[in-house]
Amino acid sequence: METVGSATGLTDEQRAIRDVVHEFAVEEIRPTAREADETETFPEDVWDGLAELDLTGLTVPEEYGGFGADRATYAVVNEEVAYGQLAVATALSVHCLATECIAEFATDEQKETWLPEMARGRPVGMFALSEPDAGSNPAEMSTVARREGDEYVINGKKQWITNGQRGGVCVLFAKTDPDDPSSVTQFLVPESAGYEVGKKEEKLGLRASDTTALRFDDVRIPAENRLTEEGKGLSAAFRILTGGRIGIASQAVGLAQAALDDAIDYANEREQFDKPISKIQAVRHKIADMGTQVHASRMLVREAARVADAGNDPRTAASIAKYFASEAAVDVTNEAVQVHGGYGYTTDFDVERYYRDSKITTIYEGTSEIQKEIIARSLLD
Repeated sequence: METVGSATGLTDEQRAIRDVVHEFAVEEIRPTAREADETETFPEDVWDGLAELDLTGLTVPEEYGGFGADRATYAVVNEEVAYGQLAVATALSVHCLATECIAEFATDEQKETWLPEMARGRPVGMFALSEPDAGSNPAEMSTVARREGDEYVINGKKQWITNGQRGGVCVLFAKTDPDDPSSVTQFLVPESAGYEVGKKEEKLGLRASDTTALRFDDVRIPAENRLTEEGKGLSAAFRILTGGRIGIASQAVGLAQAALDDAIDYANEREQFDKPISKIQAVRHKIADMGTQVHASRMLVREAARVADAGNDPRTAASIAKYFASEAAVDVTNEAVQVHGGYGYTTDFDVERYYRDSKITTIYEGTSEIQKEIIARSLLD
């Protein structure tokens, strides 16, 4: 489940939560993972199970029926859900981004309207920042929300929206002035507003997660659906995404741990030259390298969570964790395939799915290149 010493820094309560979620991941998520990936269908029964464990309310304050998790607990939960299946963890983390935005920036009335139901798992939340021509530089977005009386009229297109087909409410970022990059503002847009959901993307990995575009053609929302003051949306997005990066780093750890565990099991069972391949030095060294990367990634995640929970600026620590853990997940899953040999390249074993899924952790919520720029800025500027 975890490597030696990996419980360091966890409270008794956090270890108990980790154990419960790990058990759920093994018994409820993993049995559905292969079919969900092959059919590109999200396992809604699993989502309902997460709701029953109060995990869909992770970033919802307790006063609104949520879990109110600190960042360390949030990281532990993300790791264990990803151990079950990354697509499920991704859906959960994006839902939690949306609830965190509402909890952080909404009015009391908006919180009362949305958070209790979202804590129970429905409606599913979405986070709409990226666009077809504005991914790593969201200030260049072209989606516009113009004020008309007591309403905003929204026009534009968002891309790479997790929970795009399942979602019932969208946290949307749009300019209020098309010519002013500093006018980005945050809005709450329910499904009933009438935006168009695009086709589900066909992806290398993360196939059980529905990823779509959202198109807004004169979509009207009440002015009170604005979550931040005009022009304050981008800083709000970056603030929320910093915590989100700790979550993605945690998911990369969970995915890598799953690959490591499967590689160990296979190496102990598979025999070549009249002995288990776990006795072959080359394989042993691969396992050692994989275990080291997983352990180091987990410690970086926990450090980033500790910084955030202490009330300090976690941006650099979050970027270090996200960069290292996501790149490590690609390396570890690649080596897990190698340990399995030809079988690792087939769908008979889960390691090929882990390998396909791992790449996205280096891309979404800030590419590795973006993380390196943030890290370099803290060291050089």
